[in-house]
Formats: sequence, structure tokens, C-alpha cells
Amino acid sequence: MKFNITVLPGDGIGPEVTREAVEIINVLGEKYGHSFELTEEKLGGCAIDACGVPLPDKTLETCKSSHAVLLGAVGGPKWDGLPGNIRPEAGLLGIRGGLGLFANLRPAVIYSSLKEASPLRADIVRDGIDIMVVRELTGGIYFGKRGREKTPSGSEAAFDTEMYSTEEIERIARVGFESAMKRNKRLTSVDKANVLESSRLWREVVIKLSSEFPEVSLSHMYVDNAAMQLVRNPMQFDVIVTGNMFGDILSDEASMITGSIGMLPSASLGNGTLGLYEPIHGSAPDIAGQDKANPIAAILSVGMMMKYSLGLESASQDVETAVKNVLDKGYRTGDIASKGTEVIGTRAMGELIKKEII
Repeated sequence: MKFNITVLPGDGIGPEVTREAVEIINVLGEKYGHSFELTEEKLGGCAIDACGVPLPDKTLETCKSSHAVLLGAVGGPKWDGLPGNIRPEAGLLGIRGGLGLFANLRPAVIYSSLKEASPLRADIVRDGIDIMVVRELTGGIYFGKRGREKTPSGSEAAFDTEMYSTEEIERIARVGFESAMKRNKRLTSVDKANVLESSRLWREVVIKLSSEFPEVSLSHMYVDNAAMQLVRNPMQFDVIVTGNMFGDILSDEASMITGSIGMLPSASLGNGTLGLYEPIHGSAPDIAGQDKANPIAAILSVGMMMKYSLGLESASQDVETAVKNVLDKGYRTGDIASKGTEVIGTRAMGELIKKEII
């Protein structure tokens, strides 16, 4: 089969980890006889430098005509002084909205060989962690009305508005319920319904939708308690569904308790099969170009791409197995290294995983 994939290396370590992920795509194509046509475009800071905007029209159009999109990372101190609407991160928000990608799936998994890398006590992670965070992507405070104004005393004030419609809540909650049905049938909906009106509507809609999924055990948790419970007893969670801002924070927390933010992939999906796949780490400009970046999150993002957008289950499983095998053999990049392991660079890690797939 032939698949068109748009590759957006981005900024910082993005090109380095994306390079290794592309190598995995190519080797999967050779193994299974698929043709992957890769087209590289610009997004983020590199797009600002080349085109003056973080999301060029050409990039968005190429992505729309693809089966899937692979993204590295965007941003860096070079562009920190720019207005918010033309910062690299605006390109990321823009492409999610432009592609209609409203659901972000972020698995947080502790591999048995990496338990020692978790900052949590051994007794807390003894049985491992396997959590799926389902985050709403195109609504909430990140996309609400915002601005600045003067107070009666003449000082400057700023505001950002949190708003969710019933339709927006229902469609992301449905993704949460469907994800739970494929796992352990437990869904935790996270909100702040004791304070926020938007969260009260969120809870009402989730409860109403739950009648369509009687096999799923639904619970509700305030976001502050959820943040605490993730470090106190993460094994209580199966699938977490939440809004844009809460999901942004909780998914990063969930990833860090697994040992390294450089380990975890993500998938951003909409109503069709087109998806945006990216590691959840940032651009890490401090280590860019030094062969230190961990490419595993980008490589696992390819695994998610194979599963969710391309329907290639065997290829997806190959990626996950290859990563596990390399870790079990004691190879580590610096961010996940521990006593008795062999520290290797970005390229070497990618090459070892590729050899496992072959």
C-alpha cells in the first residue's frame, strides 16, 4: 500500500529525533512492502525564519493531503520575544485547529526495565504504570476570547476565557469512553466543577454520555486532586479524559512519573483517520545538535501512527516490541541512564531499534 506522510522536523532537537523516526518508517516499509512517500515541510521557529509565519499555508495544505503527519518539536529562546500570535507555539495550535484534530492521546507507560528511572518510590510503581490521557485540543482557554484592558485605577489587566460547548465536550468524552472500552473499562473525568461553570457543564455532559457505555466505570476528580493522585497512586488510573489546559498539565506530569518526558509519544486525532503524531517533549535547544536527545518518543509516535492512521497493527507492534527489547538489553540515552546501563546517543539508539525491527 502507498501512504503519504508529511514530516515536520521543527526546531531544536526536533530534526534529530524526527530523523530517527523516519528511519523506522522506512524500515517498516521495506519489511511489509508498503510505500511511504515522505514530504518535509516547515512549522514553528524554522518556518518563522523562512516564511515569516509559524504555520505557512503550504505546510497546512500538504498536511491536509496526507494520510498522517509526523512532528518533531517547535520553539526555542530565539523566538521568545515575538508576539503570541506569531510565536512557534501558535503554529502548533494552528495546525491542530486547521486539521480538525480535537483529541490528543498520550499514553504514559513505565517499562519494566525503566522502573528505576521513575522519581516515584519503588513500592508505588512496583506493578508498572499504564495510563492513557485523553486531552481536548481545540477548545477551552487556549482558544477562548482573550485580551488586555485597563482597570478603573489605570493599571493593565489581561484575560483569557475558558469556554466549552456541549458538542465539544461530548466528542472528546466519547473518545475517552471508547478508549476505556479497549483497555480496562475505567474512565476518570477530570474537571474543576466546584469552581468553574465550564466544568459543571463538562461533568453534566460526561454523565449523560456514560449511559451509552454501561460497561465503563466512570469516576470524577477535581484537577488539583488528580495531580496529587498521579504521584500518590498512579495505578488507580486507566483512562483520564479532560479539557485542554488541565490535560496539558496532567499529561506532562503523567509522563514525568514514568522516568523521562523523552519517552512518551502522542497522537492528535479528529473525526477521520488523519492524525498528527509527535513526542510530547519540547525542543530542548540546550542539547540540540549534540547527539544527546532521546528519540524513543518520536519512534513510538511512529508506532501510534501505524496503528491509528494507517491501520498497520503488526507494524505498530513491531515498534513497541523493538523499543522494549533495546531497553531490556540495557541501552539508554542520558536522560534515562542509571547504574549498570550503557549510555548511547540519538543515532545509536535509533539504529539499535531499527535493527530489532529488521
